[in-house]
Amino acid sequence: MSVTMTQKANEPCRFAIEGEMTIYTALELKDQLLAPLGQCADLEIDLAGVSEIDSAGLQLLVMIKQAAKTQNKHFRISNHSPAVLGIFDLCKLEGFFGDPVLIISQE
Repeated sequence: MSVTMTQKANEPCRFAIEGEMTIYTALELKDQLLAPLGQCADLEIDLAGVSEIDSAGLQLLVMIKQAAKTQNKHFRISNHSPAVLGIFDLCKLEGFFGDPVLIISQE
């Protein structure tokens, strides 16, 4: 699991996550994503590289969304990987985060 952060002037802090978002990586991810939230105007998380996500990873995304909301910051998820789309569908959370989600046909 790796997290890459980029920040340009007048743009959201962007994080790209590669690898697993599971119970085994959730605590480390939490520290890497929540700590800089106070210094960011807004936050975007790119999930294209997420290979596996479980309920702990999903809870982390919900927690970050709530923390951003509490601080009156905009939180956005982009580039949902197939693993992320799968858990969003399973838990019926496609609309919860309010991000555009591209549904890819499995045919």
